[in-house]
Amino acid sequence: MSIPAPAAEATPLGLLPLARTAVDRGSERRVAPDLFETIRADAGTRVMYLASGRTLVRDGALVLFEPPAAGFGDDPVYLGRTLEDAQVPLGTDVVLVTLPEPDEALAVDGAAWVSLREAATHLGALDAGLFVEAASIANWHSVHTHCPRCGARTVPEQGGWVRRCPEDGSSHFPRTDPAIIVAVIDEQDRILLGSAAAWAGNRYSTLAGFVEPGESLEAAVIREVAEESNVVVHSPQYLGSQPWPFPCSLMLGFTARAQNAEAKADGVEMSDVRWFSRTELTDAVASGEITIAGPISIARNLIERWYGGTITEPEANARA
Repeated sequence: MSIPAPAAEATPLGLLPLARTAVDRGSERRVAPDLFETIRADAGTRVMYLASGRTLVRDGALVLFEPPAAGFGDDPVYLGRTLEDAQVPLGTDVVLVTLPEPDEALAVDGAAWVSLREAATHLGALDAGLFVEAASIANWHSVHTHCPRCGARTVPEQGGWVRRCPEDGSSHFPRTDPAIIVAVIDEQDRILLGSAAAWAGNRYSTLAGFVEPGESLEAAVIREVAEESNVVVHSPQYLGSQPWPFPCSLMLGFTARAQNAEAKADGVEMSDVRWFSRTELTDAVASGEITIAGPISIARNLIERWYGGTITEPEANARA
């Protein structure tokens, strides 16, 4: 197998699988107290159901429903208006309704409840954007039910994008945790990949970590790589980002150059770190010696950017 040429250093990642969208979130409409009553009266409004991180998909598209006669139920979220014609007309209002568990009665005509990891690469920009938005906001609501100041149960407002405490009047907004993820390259043009201690099997990926308070993205790159692999890097270069709603991260992709090649896993977060040439990575993946991050991840895009093309995995190892 021929090995691709390396990517130019300044080449950005481009539009990543989970960064696509064709939704106007309509933040100016969220403040209307009768928002849900108004859009439920519109026959064109559609509902997206989400249960345990899964939604209904059929023929590579989300299945959206007419508003139920009984209303949207508890704690609906306004996702916005569609910005392209797809399975629904341009300008369609979409409301998220979260169910406690998948309702198989809704899975008709070949529809199936699937996760974002399973569906993302098969969906168009509109559906991918709706799914990422829905998963992210649903995750936030599920773990931010009480006021962090006084402990009272909060109530959703503004189309589901604010939770207000009825006791002290404080408002709480959805949070996103910034995390850097970096392709570390050495003087021999090898890439550094690591296997996290929490991962089962032989999975390897680029190094990543959360940005700490008061820290720049570039400083986080240098700190995280040193902590996890003992490798000192310089010249971090931003390449692109995408949301990662598992549960609430924004992944910010970088490349950086290694000052030293003596890599050693910290033994806490990382169980192993290894340098790979393109030939070594090709052989390791093809033989099943290792698996690498799935196609929806920014990690896979960072690896393939360095690699210079698509990495073919054995069919049994391919995953989201």
